[in-house]
Amino acid sequence: MDEKKLTPKAENYSEWYNQLVQRAELADYAPVRGCMVVRPYGWSLWENIQATLDQRFKATGHVNAAFPLFIPMSFMEKEKEHVEGFSPELAVVTIGGGSELEEPLIVRPTSETIIGHMYAKWIQSYRDLPVLINQWANVVRWEMRTRLFLRTLEFYWQEGHTAHATAEEAEAETLQMLDVYTDFAINEAAVPVIPGCKSESEKFAGAVRSYTIEAMMGDKKALQAGTSHNLGQNFAKAFDIQYLDENNTLQYCWTTSWGLSTRFIGAIIMTHGDDQGLVLPPRLAPIQVVIVPIFRKDEEQTLVMAAVERVKHELSAFRVKVDDRTEVTPGFKFNEWELRGVPLRLEIGPKDVANHTVALARRDIPGREGKSFVSQEGIADTVSSILEAIQINMLVKATQFRDENIHQPQNYEEFKEIIAADGWCYVWWKQSVENEARVKEDTRATLRCLPLEQPGGKGRCIFSGEETTEKAYFARAY
Repeated sequence: MDEKKLTPKAENYSEWYNQLVQRAELADYAPVRGCMVVRPYGWSLWENIQATLDQRFKATGHVNAAFPLFIPMSFMEKEKEHVEGFSPELAVVTIGGGSELEEPLIVRPTSETIIGHMYAKWIQSYRDLPVLINQWANVVRWEMRTRLFLRTLEFYWQEGHTAHATAEEAEAETLQMLDVYTDFAINEAAVPVIPGCKSESEKFAGAVRSYTIEAMMGDKKALQAGTSHNLGQNFAKAFDIQYLDENNTLQYCWTTSWGLSTRFIGAIIMTHGDDQGLVLPPRLAPIQVVIVPIFRKDEEQTLVMAAVERVKHELSAFRVKVDDRTEVTPGFKFNEWELRGVPLRLEIGPKDVANHTVALARRDIPGREGKSFVSQEGIADTVSSILEAIQINMLVKATQFRDENIHQPQNYEEFKEIIAADGWCYVWWKQSVENEARVKEDTRATLRCLPLEQPGGKGRCIFSGEETTEKAYFARAY
């Protein structure tokens, strides 16, 4: 581990982030420009995200499958808006096995097209519906400006794809999966997201409506942390996904797609991290508890390690690591596990053995305030309640930070000042693609979402002054 201190967040947030991802051994730069290698610690975090999402997907009736990485170019061209939206980001294979291919193949940027083709084969009757499939996969989008986890050429995600008999069922599915993402973000990652609808200019290419969960990062920029799309009948018509209804009439299906990616690891880092390193939510942390034995003499080592083994055994229900390295000091270990964001550190030395106690240090509360001594008796219950307290405290802190940085300007000049200071603006908004583009040009802010929870009533649009019934969030974003 690099012993040099991280660049402070306040000094250079981008540098702090890049250093932290590498020094905490979450990921590293790959030899291919714009790609990343996800290291075991980062992959373990992703596996925990996968596990809790997969459980939620299956509880709502979805099943997993796998579809090809390569997609015929002609598939992408069937849905005009879709290909236009993705064309600058496509990676295209033209040679295979030493010969030029008859038809170029796209390296999967998303799977609506190839899955649409398969659904057209599989769906014949209303009895075949709904089809509720998810896949865990990697995708490639040829991004020009990249950053580890947040935006890379290749990344990992899940993508759900469903087909339904009616527009109402498709919309219910789209919103249900948005709720799943919201619940996961808030209750597992302690990231207080705002669920809402994307504007016309920000929606997914080929969708009728796109929904999003938006999160505020530690530098007050917004991050789109997960999306759910109602595709209407656009892809069904492009790929001829039809079914015979109960009256024996041929109908087009209504489809949806939804996804959350390794970008969410970036959300966790930037929502909770501090100048000492990562702060990981206990429910997702690869290591929930690290035990550091402290001793100087051989006879102390024997006593201390016996106590450590007993405590480790008591904590078998948790993800526990014993750091028994002898070539580095306890202080070095403390710094390393702080950097890696382990929620709870237990220290056991000769005095603790004599007193039948352990020293605890909470990662979410730095310094002496986060330290305490507790009995080894009932240690599993103690650790359980402290991890739960850490989880709750992390959400409270992140929510407070977010709410303190959301403002409601009274006019457009005030709006521009707040955005320039990297705040979020929550304003009345009359939807207009042209006006949205002008705001973006003026401020570099984008309309993050029209939140599902609207205040009711009417107000004047912050830009046009026209009367409207909707409010929107604007912010600069990753």
